[in-house]
Amino acid sequence: MQLFDDDDYMMTTPKENFFQILKSANQNIVENELEKLIERLAVAEKMLEDQGLEEEYERQVRAMPMVEPEEIENRKNSLFIETVGKIVTQCE
Repeated sequence: MQLFDDDDYMMTTPKENFFQILKSANQNIVENELEKLIERLAVAEKMLEDQGLEEEYERQVRAMPMVEPEEIENRKNSLFIETVGKIVTQCE
């Protein structure tokens, strides 16, 4: 099963590709990978909480547009690409 055309993949952003794959891939696989992603976020939040860093995190989120937006965007794109890779390899 081909989920996307290679030419289309190169013409889209990681975010656009992520949402396209979510719509066309096996929904059980998509749900499993999204659950893993949310679990990873929950663990990260718990770690921040345990270290007493949740207020610092909230301050950084509020300041995000002013603080290294390119690095944040790169991290987001990396997560989009990583998640798409996990979904696509399971659908093959």
